[in-house]
Amino acid sequence: MIQNRKQGLIFALLTVIITVPCFVFYCLAIENKGILNVDIKFALMLVPIEFVLAYLSEIFIGSPLALKLAFKAIDPNKTSPIIVESAIICATVGIMCPWMSFLATILYKGIFPALVFHDTAWAFSSFITYFIPNFLQTVVLNFPFAFFGQMFFIQPLVRRIFKRMFYKEESPVK
Repeated sequence: MIQNRKQGLIFALLTVIITVPCFVFYCLAIENKGILNVDIKFALMLVPIEFVLAYLSEIFIGSPLALKLAFKAIDPNKTSPIIVESAIICATVGIMCPWMSFLATILYKGIFPALVFHDTAWAFSSFITYFIPNFLQTVVLNFPFAFFGQMFFIQPLVRRIFKRMFYKEESPVK
């Protein structure tokens, strides 16, 4: 489907445009114990930050590694396109979910300032006792949303938009 670097960048852009707001509100809803408790101004402030981080991560880390990982598991020339797409989605979620959960743990839990402005011994013990458990919890909570959201909602929508942008649908023969 993606035939060149420009199309790959646009596909990643479409994916990030749809995914980031969903995840910002999802993560904040979990953090604030409900979607009704989310501070909309804070959420809208986080969207551009996460958008840049997610887009750069997707084009430099997620996509290249996901393709390598998926194509180790299946042969794209001998496998049905739907299986190839599903393998790429699974690999992308497997790479991007832990990475973006790591960044979300830093952004949402307020850990970065605490680690920067305290002494080294405190920062290390805080990292072990506070950051690692929160990071693992964030991954566990984000993974189902990431997997099912990407597999059944976000990627089908992105692929439909992408096909309409780059491929003219052939009209049936009369």
